[in-house]
Amino acid sequence: MFKKYSSILAILVIFAMVLSACKTTATPEVAEPAAEEPVAEESSSLAVGIVLPTKDEPRWIQDETRFSDALTAAGYDVEILFSQGDSAKEKANVESLISKGVKVIIICPQDGAAAAAAAEEAQAAGVKVISYDRLILGTEAVDYYVTFDSVAVGAQQAQYLVDHVTGTGNPLYLYAGAASDNNAFLFFEGAWNVLQPKVADGTFVIKNSSEAVALQEKAALSRDEMSKIIGQVTTNWDFAVAKNLAEANLTATTAADKGDVFILAPNDGTARSIADVFGVDPDVTSYYVTGQDAEQASVQYIIDGKQSMTVWKDVRTLVSDAIAAAIALLEGTEPAARGSYNNGVADIPAIQSAVTTVDKDNVKTTLIESGYYDASLFTGLE
Repeated sequence: MFKKYSSILAILVIFAMVLSACKTTATPEVAEPAAEEPVAEESSSLAVGIVLPTKDEPRWIQDETRFSDALTAAGYDVEILFSQGDSAKEKANVESLISKGVKVIIICPQDGAAAAAAAEEAQAAGVKVISYDRLILGTEAVDYYVTFDSVAVGAQQAQYLVDHVTGTGNPLYLYAGAASDNNAFLFFEGAWNVLQPKVADGTFVIKNSSEAVALQEKAALSRDEMSKIIGQVTTNWDFAVAKNLAEANLTATTAADKGDVFILAPNDGTARSIADVFGVDPDVTSYYVTGQDAEQASVQYIIDGKQSMTVWKDVRTLVSDAIAAAIALLEGTEPAARGSYNNGVADIPAIQSAVTTVDKDNVKTTLIESGYYDASLFTGLE
């Protein structure tokens, strides 16, 4: 009898031991979510996301390198994405960065108005938004705008033309950037402020925009009025469009409307395209043509006498200003802003960098001696 109960007791003890072992091995399965902690920690370590327009232009590739190097050196993880000229891709890039837990997003919008939706998504997720180089329009969801003084860019371009003109009746050809880019309006505004008095007094005669001629007595233009002019003279920031427009303008005019001409070109790429067209027209005796960005190819054009000037916007300064603003926001402080730009809905605090006029006379002192370019990149540099 005793042996019988002993056997039953032994079986119960063994059963209890097995049950205990099963409970012990089941516990880690219940706590399995803890294994996901390293993934969440990795995601939250991405501090800054940057969305740039395209990898097809040297400017943005250089910006990518500068942003990556500087933020990494400062101890912040960064991911840089490109929109490739597609506003839908730009929005998807922003959404991807939000999902990865970034705290600050720097956006150079492909289209200022279209980028508003992406900025609003970022703000709703608690992400700070810095509009870089181009202003995001039509939304309050922009914390800061890091830019060059865009109105000053246009003013310096126009002033160069004014400084080199004599007499009256000088043919003036106007060109502008893309109507989707707010900067194109700011550049044109700055240029118009300087050129208009000289158009009104007869120093210049506008040859390629009936809308500009109709408004030439107005010192200050509304955005709608500028839009009408830009609609006629836009290059869309496209070299081929600029070339075709310049050819059409010269074909449509007479030899009397050529001779010694003055050309407001919005940036270096379009300036080279336009200069190539005007330079081979037999009825063009001479020309002055503006630009901006101090692109390497245009610096060579300036040295060779094929482009008159460029407005140098030291992108090293712009990148460092954007990085400083991002770090300040990450550290819970406010970046130092100077002035603001209205984006149609709100006045966005601006961090503005200065710009410099460069021509053949000072190209060496400004661009070479500053270390921006190496002299070996150019021929004919004195």
